[in-house]
Amino acid sequence: MSVDDTSTAVRAHGWRTLAALHGLIETRLERALRDVDLSVVEFTVLDALRRQDGFHMRMQQLARAAALSPSATTRLVNRLEERALLTRVLCADDRRGMYTELTHAGQVLLERATPIHAAALEGALAEARDVPELEELAVSVDRLEGATA
Repeated sequence: MSVDDTSTAVRAHGWRTLAALHGLIETRLERALRDVDLSVVEFTVLDALRRQDGFHMRMQQLARAAALSPSATTRLVNRLEERALLTRVLCADDRRGMYTELTHAGQVLLERATPIHAAALEGALAEARDVPELEELAVSVDRLEGATA
């Protein structure tokens, strides 16, 4: 095995470990958020909007925040708009621009969902810290800047 082969194997192992942790967290979050009729990606979008001044973002910013394609973002926004959790508004200074904005109902649901999300995330990380292959990565997540904020 050459040096390049070893480094590739190490990266591949790291990626598999990250994917395993992501899968564990995603599964826990999906299960927990069912209690408030949200998926993980829906929570992510609503939470991204909540964190913005004025509770709104352009669609392309929202797509980046949720790691979705533009078409998937449009479909998701359509579903959330049908549930009155967000709305679209024209940009005041650029009439071609469209913002997606969190509604009052979206804020209320997010207030209910946030502690559920936090508890499920902590539970998933606690479970991962008990798995030798995932422990180091789970501990690293706790150390990320702003993780306790």
